[in-house]
Amino acid sequence: MSYGRGPPDIRGMVSLKVDNLTYRTTPEDLKRAFEKYGDVGDVYIPRDRFSRESRGFAFVRFFHNRDAEDAMESMDGAIVDGREMRVQLAKYGRPSEPPRRGPPRRRDRGRISFTFTRKISLTLW
Repeated sequence: MSYGRGPPDIRGMVSLKVDNLTYRTTPEDLKRAFEKYGDVGDVYIPRDRFSRESRGFAFVRFFHNRDAEDAMESMDGAIVDGREMRVQLAKYGRPSEPPRRGPPRRRDRGRISFTFTRKISLTLW
């Protein structure tokens, strides 16, 4: 399980996305719930970058595809911390680089901007 550290070596792992979690659900809670279907390699709960609270979903990674499929079939619709979880195969992995800090950058939307300068001649008498 990871707490602000970089991700473990996840090559070859199968990732499930778990939605509809409460803010108090911990990685340990999810590991206990999912490990009966096979070896859990990693549990990651994304957090809001400012408040550091859970964003309400998680990724649970298994070493073996069959274990992930069994967990997905059994845990989709299961109740954890009073909520009905939705479990599916993750479509996207973790971003390859950490999130940026600081103000958002302005993006060029394909517009062309011009800067006009005016030459002024002054004649002094």
